[in-house]
Amino acid sequence: MKKKRISMDKIREILRLSQELNLGCRKIAQALSISKTAVSQYVSEFRACGIDYQGICNLTDSKLSELLSTKKKKSKKYEVLESYFCYFAKELKRKGVTLKTLWEEYIADNPNGYSYARTTWHYRVWKQASQSTMHIEHKAGDKMFVDFAGQKLQIVDRKTGEIKDVEVFVAILGASQLTYVEAVETQKSSDWIRANENAFLKFGGVTSAIVPDNLKSAVTNPNKYEPDINPEYEDFARHYGTVILPARSGKQKDKALAECAVKIVYQRIFAPLRDRIFYSTLELNEEIADLTDRHNSIPFQKLKISRYGLFLEVEKDSLKPLPAERYEFKKFAYLKVTFNYHIELAEDRHYYSVPYNYIRKKVKVIYTEKSVEIYHNNIRIAFHARDRKAGGYTTIKDHMPSAHKFYAEWSPERITGWAAKIGDDVKEMTVKLLKSRDHPEQAYRSSIGIISLAKKYGNGRVNKACARALSYKLYKYKAVKNILEKGLDRIEEEPEEAQLLPIHSNIRGADYYK
Repeated sequence: MKKKRISMDKIREILRLSQELNLGCRKIAQALSISKTAVSQYVSEFRACGIDYQGICNLTDSKLSELLSTKKKKSKKYEVLESYFCYFAKELKRKGVTLKTLWEEYIADNPNGYSYARTTWHYRVWKQASQSTMHIEHKAGDKMFVDFAGQKLQIVDRKTGEIKDVEVFVAILGASQLTYVEAVETQKSSDWIRANENAFLKFGGVTSAIVPDNLKSAVTNPNKYEPDINPEYEDFARHYGTVILPARSGKQKDKALAECAVKIVYQRIFAPLRDRIFYSTLELNEEIADLTDRHNSIPFQKLKISRYGLFLEVEKDSLKPLPAERYEFKKFAYLKVTFNYHIELAEDRHYYSVPYNYIRKKVKVIYTEKSVEIYHNNIRIAFHARDRKAGGYTTIKDHMPSAHKFYAEWSPERITGWAAKIGDDVKEMTVKLLKSRDHPEQAYRSSIGIISLAKKYGNGRVNKACARALSYKLYKYKAVKNILEKGLDRIEEEPEEAQLLPIHSNIRGADYYK
């Protein structure tokens, strides 16, 4: 009969209830909600091992499991079965392979061997003893577990001597436990995504899923049921044809493999580097790569094969192929279209146009080092080359309403040409206006405003008003308009003449001082 896997806490409780309270197997089974057969098997094994309850109180779970599988006297029949377990462990990593299939192969070679139920029992006891050194439940090519180590390494600025902490990224394949380690400057999305990508490149393929912890670069909202994936990380996963499956908060088992890998990294990478000085992440990563390769070449205690050997044997061919091109890093922003049918990319303080009918609507902006794409309802409505000029505008003519298209056709030459028809001083005013504004379009409106005043006041008066404003260096539409409204253009400037002092008897002449 197939026995349900039981936690180590319940195994300890079986022994306590049996030895300390002298309960029978049936009552223990009822108390712990497990089968009587399972209780009977554990009690028999405890007796065969000569273990009492006090003797296991200070044992770790892995040690207790190992005692259960090794302390008992092994029969020839069991030894034959046990010789298959390493093979079982490796083959179970292959997709579609089940313990039932492997048992059928075993029983074909050993007709008098154990039943399927008993084989399953013995294998799972052996597996529990192995879990401290080898997780064997993951299928080949299925998952890559990723995380940052809690501790950091350091690099030193060669010029200033300043010590800088660097993050340590760790990735591990579920089936073979092949490990990748890299030092990066920060935990920001750009460093996180590049490290994930470098792991895939090192492994030579892509897993079906990536399992990160709930750091901000991976998960924006670690909801228990529907976590929100960082859009940049999700876009990276889409490019590589994989999916992000964040570890559940509070579920240590989901990220146990990554945490175990980090502990080993402390021993096999951090410890050897503890007294070394490095002056760049590039230099540090060269040493990390050598130590990681050495770690991947050390055989497992139980399986007698290294991580790299197991990777070549069961996992390499199960990885999906790498895409033709590396991932181009993208950033995402959700913005509202302003009244002038542009969005502001705050990072550059630059403005990009969208079709004017999207004014005041929210859009998704995806931008790279070279381009800016704008989406509404998942439909791309604008594409621009990225421009980092602060305060600048990138505008596509077709995005403008018809009236604005007319303005867009203005140019400094056309403006000054129109102004010259009214008068030289009007032309000079438009030239000064164009030079005084940061953006030409700001001067266009003022210039057109001045030119349009001729319809009301006539060319001569507008030309004189511009001359008067120029003399005071007032290069503004409002200044010219005020002069015309107040009639100041009609007032002639009086020449400044030298005034002679009147002759008076009390005034001393030059001869007085001789």
